[in-house]
Amino acid sequence: MTSINLNRPRVGLFVTCLVDSIRPRVGFAALHLLEAAGCMVEVPRAQTCCGQPAFNSGDRDGAASIARRVIAAFEDFDHVVVPSGSCAAMIRVHFPEALEGDAAWAARAVALGAKTHELLSFLVDVRRWHPDNVSLQASATYHDSCSGLRELGVLAQPRALLGAVAGLEMRPLAGNDVCCGFGGTFCVKYPAISNAIVGEKVAAIEASGADLLLGGDLGCLLNMAGAMHRRGTQGRAFHAAEILAGMGDGPAIGEEG
Repeated sequence: MTSINLNRPRVGLFVTCLVDSIRPRVGFAALHLLEAAGCMVEVPRAQTCCGQPAFNSGDRDGAASIARRVIAAFEDFDHVVVPSGSCAAMIRVHFPEALEGDAAWAARAVALGAKTHELLSFLVDVRRWHPDNVSLQASATYHDSCSGLRELGVLAQPRALLGAVAGLEMRPLAGNDVCCGFGGTFCVKYPAISNAIVGEKVAAIEASGADLLLGGDLGCLLNMAGAMHRRGTQGRAFHAAEILAGMGDGPAIGEEG
């Protein structure tokens, strides 16, 4: 991995609930990449959920309470980095909305949002980092998650990083910018619609002919990997951070244990 000879920023890594409870490898990959990019990384113990499930379900008071906890835990860092566009967008875009009735906390939310980044965009746009001496002989296709793409503008950055992995052939995914059907609580409230959407997504993944499905948001990847397994699709799913950190030879999402 290539290090950068700049002042080392102090970064708070927001791990996310799904990574912590289901796929810790993504958190370790994120830590590895941030350190390779010249950052001093800390993982505050006080962090919990980003509050998105509560916010999206209409529980503004619950979301505001969680937002205050996250702000207090992370506001002293130079940057906050999240291996999930969905959770990063919650902090950056929606914390000020959740706290709009409290001027003091809303101002702190805006300040935190200004230095909160999705992992892959942070590596490219802020640190100007690229992987070195990372290789994987495989073909892959990439799904762009809704929040990262639409709320944070994460599109070219993952492809720039993955394009630097020796031996990795990136193949286009038809409808790469179309929702996978997860949508947080959407898949619970509207399972029939969610299943129909992810079925179309898996058909597109199969049509790509790629060995691997990559993405930057574990919720979407879990949804698609589950559908791929049920359908008997041969491809394997990984968070892009795992590939960039040289973890592509390990168990794919859904293969643990």
